[in-house]
Amino acid sequence: MAPSSVFPVAVLVVVLSSSFAYGDDGPSAYEVLQEYGFPIGLLPKGVTGYEFDRGSGNFKAYFDGACSFSIENSYQLSYKSTITGVLSKDRLRDLKGVSVKVLFFWLNIVEVVRDGDELEFSVGIASADFTIDNFVESPQCGCGFDCKSRASSM
Repeated sequence: MAPSSVFPVAVLVVVLSSSFAYGDDGPSAYEVLQEYGFPIGLLPKGVTGYEFDRGSGNFKAYFDGACSFSIENSYQLSYKSTITGVLSKDRLRDLKGVSVKVLFFWLNIVEVVRDGDELEFSVGIASADFTIDNFVESPQCGCGFDCKSRASSM
């Protein structure tokens, strides 16, 4: 290969490795969250694929369809079939596709910030803090964390 043709090949390799849709051989979407300081429980079970650009932080996660569930009968969460955001160490901003029901209104969660052992969820005009212990496992679409007790009561 001539020296002048090596440069375009090297650029192509760098571009392809920095922005990539991960399959079975790469880290999972949950592992990428952990790498950036977040617990896996930010995403419900069932991610079918994701894209992550390490250079820009652009992150997309895909599900088979929309997903909703309640947590401890107090919060109802809804995930669209595709969620997007910009991921950096201890911060997920410009989040789209995740909403929470507060009283009678659905509000979009636009940012999640980790501060020590707490996660701050922002809906733009307000925010709420929760300990990281609440997110050590991923909830399941339809039943959240209450799937076992629902199955045993049937």
